[in-house]
Amino acid sequence: MPDPLGFTGAWLDRADQWRADSAALSAALSDPRARCLALDGIDFVPGDGGGLRWEALDPTDDRAAMLLGRDERGVGYFVREPHPAQRIDARSRSVMRLLPLLSAQDLALYGGARSLVDWHARHRFCAACGTPTQLFRAGWGRQCGACRAEHFPRVDPVVIMLAEYEGRVLIGRQPGFPPAVFSALAGFVEPGESLEEAVARELFEEAGIRVADVNYVASQPWPFPSSLMIGCRARALDPALTLDETELEAAIWVDKAEVRAALAGDMDAPFMVPPPLAIARHLLELWAT
Repeated sequence: MPDPLGFTGAWLDRADQWRADSAALSAALSDPRARCLALDGIDFVPGDGGGLRWEALDPTDDRAAMLLGRDERGVGYFVREPHPAQRIDARSRSVMRLLPLLSAQDLALYGGARSLVDWHARHRFCAACGTPTQLFRAGWGRQCGACRAEHFPRVDPVVIMLAEYEGRVLIGRQPGFPPAVFSALAGFVEPGESLEEAVARELFEEAGIRVADVNYVASQPWPFPSSLMIGCRARALDPALTLDETELEAAIWVDKAEVRAALAGDMDAPFMVPPPLAIARHLLELWAT
């Protein structure tokens, strides 16, 4: 990738050994240097310098402190579990305008915390028997008190890809995109298929094209609410398009000159690129070099 991908490169050691060590975790929680990430629901609260706001652990807050990791000094960093009565809208994009305030490392740390808080908000009850679950492993799991089933945070794999045909790549837009913005096509990986099969299926379902030679490029965690974007390329066998209009509003083939113009912000470019945080933009940058 030409530049680091957004939401990657968190600066904390995840300290997995603390998750199952009650004595070490208790010591970390009682350490006066311990810090807690300030959130407004699921969005971060900007600090004085525009980054994340870290606060001392409030002993009056009865919500569990979930471990994000430790720094090089051994100081623990935490985030509180969501309040049971609090409604979490994990797909809200209201925080998007604030994300550029964060450094790359803080952005990665916030993305992980956001996904963790959201997962707990959506998994208060056991999927096996319906009994309320309790947090364990310092926030990296929930356990059922009745059937003892254990549940752990998950991510949803999503393939996002550029199909290429004779020096052009395929990009599309959904109805909810900002005006003129086109992006790489994407879709969730389904049970029982490989990444290569998911790329081929999604491109055929959404755009009606058959592809071969699927290759992995890079991946990116995407905390809206908790996906892993898996960037790929593929070679289209034919450029004729048949769009699934429930998924795509439009799709076009563009060449490198057109992609470079869009990346440069040229007003005469045939489309606008996704924001710098999105892996789709990085895929286009890499392809156009």
